Amino acid sequence: MTEQQDSSAETQIEDPTLTTPADDPDAGDESDDHMDDLENEGEIAADYLEELLDIADLDGDLDMDVEGDRASVSIIGGDLDTLVGRNGEVLEALQELTRLAVYRETGERSRLMLDIGGFRADKRTRLEKLAEEAVAEVRSSGERKALDPMTPFERKVVHDAVAAAGLVSESEGVEPRRYVVVLPADG
Repeated sequence: MTEQQDSSAETQIEDPTLTTPADDPDAGDESDDHMDDLENEGEIAADYLEELLDIADLDGDLDMDVEGDRASVSIIGGDLDTLVGRNGEVLEALQELTRLAVYRETGERSRLMLDIGGFRADKRTRLEKLAEEAVAEVRSSGERKALDPMTPFERKVVHDAVAAAGLVSESEGVEPRRYVVVLPADG
């Protein structure tokens, strides 16, 4: 074989790292596996919470979903205020216990979100409104605005709402007194 033929043969060998998703029959499997893992987390959490409701003799229906990159389980119906607690403190504790139950079954850390009686959904709506008001105030004053201390969930909701409005925010302080500061646009 001549050197020219040898060179030609080499150029026809494809680099497997350069395949596109359309060329790769396994493309999307990783994404599908991740979705399956999240759905499994939701099922494990729902089983755990169903047992808890039975033990506590409480009525509630469970709704499982995947929101973004995390499993989400909601308990709806009945009188569930005792499971929410003052300012959602019992809800936070139940969420951590549920995450531990998922970890015990899967060996993987869970970022599962638990909502009870729509408490988190209502809180999200109130926090998004608070963020909108803070953004409007910062835009009109040109001054940074510090908000009251919040939980990590609350701060994330505010950060997302501020980013969606086109401004930047950051967290300052130390837990449990960590808070969000909305910053004016550079200009």
